Amino acid sequence: MADADIIRSDSNGLATLTLNRPDKLNALNTRMFELLGEHVADIAKSVDTVGCVIVRGAGRCFSAGHDLGAIGEGESGAQLNLQATVIEQLANLPQPVISAVHNHCYTGALELALAGDIILASANARFADTHGRWGLTPIWGMSQRLPRRIGTYKARELMFTCRNVDAQEALSIGLANVCFADADFDNEVQKFADTILANSWFSARANKRLLVETDGLPLKAGLAHETYRNEGHAPDVDARIAAFAARKA
Repeated sequence: MADADIIRSDSNGLATLTLNRPDKLNALNTRMFELLGEHVADIAKSVDTVGCVIVRGAGRCFSAGHDLGAIGEGESGAQLNLQATVIEQLANLPQPVISAVHNHCYTGALELALAGDIILASANARFADTHGRWGLTPIWGMSQRLPRRIGTYKARELMFTCRNVDAQEALSIGLANVCFADADFDNEVQKFADTILANSWFSARANKRLLVETDGLPLKAGLAHETYRNEGHAPDVDARIAAFAARKA
């Protein structure tokens, strides 16, 4: 539905979830997370038809963050727990998740973007954690995912100063994986997703599971987990190798 606060579109194995409150700069409210949670739950069960997921924003930006109006109206703790839970479910999808960020990506929006395995930034992207500016503390994962992505001391800097980080700095500190020119952003994001989809979906899911399950383990324990909890070969491994051999012949 074109008027839904979250729009899902599927094409050739790619599921795109679009934050769709462009008149409000895609400010995040409870209804958006309810809808997002429904889509994420369905995608988690659709590993045969969905091989990659993109989260992006409609209109001028990815998202300006948590809707301050909703905070002012007194969101309940249960509602905030819903939003944190949905972000966790998004992060734990079996498929690779890409956060495609253009323009504003502030605070709650950054917590949402950090649920992605990969963050792709447009050159005009701006990131910030502004919890401290409003006298708030994170509840959707900022204190855990931001330092894991950029390091604890850089995370402290951004969380204490509440300053904006542009796309090039985001790239340099590892917050963004790749930065694309604004005019090319949509096409480059699609090409990036197509590169993932061209590879084995089975392998992508298995690799993601290993990375998630061994995060924080000592090296010896992680290596043992990889050896003994490995999912083995994809069903189409023989066909893929045969196709490669045929091209070389």
